[in-house]
Amino acid sequence: MNARTEPAQAGSDAIARPPLVRELLLVAGLFLVYKFGRLATGHTGEAFHNAHRLWDFERAVHLPGEGTVQSLLLHGDGLAHLANTYYATVHFPATAAFLVWLYLRRPVHYVWARRVLAAVTAAALVLHLLFPLAPPRLLAATGLVDTARVYGPSVYGDPATDSLSNQFAAMPSLHFGWALMVAVGLIVATRSRWRWLWPAHPLLTLLVIVGTANHYWLDAIVAAALLGLALAVIHLPDRTATTAGRAQGGLVPAQRDERALVGAGR
Repeated sequence: MNARTEPAQAGSDAIARPPLVRELLLVAGLFLVYKFGRLATGHTGEAFHNAHRLWDFERAVHLPGEGTVQSLLLHGDGLAHLANTYYATVHFPATAAFLVWLYLRRPVHYVWARRVLAAVTAAALVLHLLFPLAPPRLLAATGLVDTARVYGPSVYGDPATDSLSNQFAAMPSLHFGWALMVAVGLIVATRSRWRWLWPAHPLLTLLVIVGTANHYWLDAIVAAALLGLALAVIHLPDRTATTAGRAQGGLVPAQRDERALVGAGR
């Protein structure tokens, strides 16, 4: 973003910043919704039945085999370990850093991004409950390796005794959905020519979740579809019109919408 436009946008953002304590509670609630979806266990038989059906469907529509990606990771222990580490450690911190940066530097974008992430997460929770799905690493028919168990580190225990997470909530992949939103949000919120490198984050995430056999291709496709729907419904306020209206000392509809968003905490 160039220096000429930065001050005007910074001034606009400073006025629009929502109360910190309320936002901490709302974001904490978002992460709790995510964790609730991961804790909703049960329906093991249905989860494996759905996994067989989904695996057969992917082959019927000629999606590339997940094993093609995993074979790249299995060329060496180090690459598989690195992919498992990425899966275990990047998801939450990257999303949290994204929200913190938007809150501090682009509050209007922050309100929009938080609402989109909340909508996608809520929709994913519903799908996790309605369509339990065993991940490919647990489905013998895939012939895939559970790379986390073999090469480490692993965030999951034995599915039969793991009471801390729902390992049958593969559809959709919030790892990919959140990573894609991070890229979209940063592309929209910044002006640097380097912003087009942000899609590398969801692309790498996609290769990791598939290569480690934690997700099917369709898990990511459904997550992208949910995000697209959320983005179509939840619009970003027109900050250009807002800034122009403030410069003229008047209120425009976009400015009123922005203030209404901030006042409602949406």
